[in-house]
Amino acid sequence: MTDDLTTRLPETPDLTGRAVTASASGTIPTIHHFNIKTNRLDDLIDFYGKVAGMVPNFRWEGGAFLSNDAANHRLAILSGPQFIDDPERPSHVGLHHSAFEFSTVSQLLDHFAALREIGIVPSFSLNHGLTTSFYYKDPDSNFVELQADNFGDWEKSTEFIRTSPQFAKDPIGPLVDPGALYDAKRSGMSDVELHRRSYAGEFPPSEEPDFGLPPEAVAPPAAATSEL
Repeated sequence: MTDDLTTRLPETPDLTGRAVTASASGTIPTIHHFNIKTNRLDDLIDFYGKVAGMVPNFRWEGGAFLSNDAANHRLAILSGPQFIDDPERPSHVGLHHSAFEFSTVSQLLDHFAALREIGIVPSFSLNHGLTTSFYYKDPDSNFVELQADNFGDWEKSTEFIRTSPQFAKDPIGPLVDPGALYDAKRSGMSDVELHRRSYAGEFPPSEEPDFGLPPEAVAPPAAATSEL
């Protein structure tokens, strides 16, 4: 546990100008873990190990607790034959993805390349403005976002999404080709330049994206232009 649990957030106006608080009590908890259900326990343990560096701290026939840091677990898995696949999942209400963050875009791209070497590639990738984000599908079709803050600073990226007219116009951002970004990094392009150019739409995807959403819910992200 950390002192963050007792940090209090002052009232902050939302986009409508209304004052909002993050907690009814004023005490703000930190996100600790997420839980998924599966009938493919071994496959999920293998996937989250490769993609997010998670290892089981405990496992039994009905599930496992995995972590990639000092926490006792960051992912809880429940497993059993009673859990069945949902062919209508893309159109059903529910969680779309979890997310893990790298310190830099360069780290994200190096990890992308390592995963690609073992046959794990993103289903779609975006420059959201605030982050560069690659979305992977686990064996149960849960999406996992691997991201890096484009500003390298949460305070700066928060200020960006609160004040940027470009972000307000398109809060999703352009699709990007992670392979082309990696090649540009290898040729010497800086993280700042990678962000500026990909946010301007200069690295369009080479393959059709799979968003894990019904077609009517997917509007192609607008081509963006950036002054960053």
